[in-house]
Amino acid sequence: MSQKALAEAVGVSRQTIVAIEAAKYSPSLELAFLIANVFETPLEDVFNYTPPDK
Repeated sequence: MSQKALAEAVGVSRQTIVAIEAAKYSPSLELAFLIANVFETPLEDVFNYTPPDK
């Protein structure tokens, strides 16, 4: 799926998808679920979170 198609499917700009892929932007929880739903995949299979070192 292209970045443009994904962006259109979830209602954001292609630049937002680019920024998420580059780890320069963290999506809202709602957007993360929308993206996972597009791929029919559990959220944790699409996104992962590693807390920053303290």
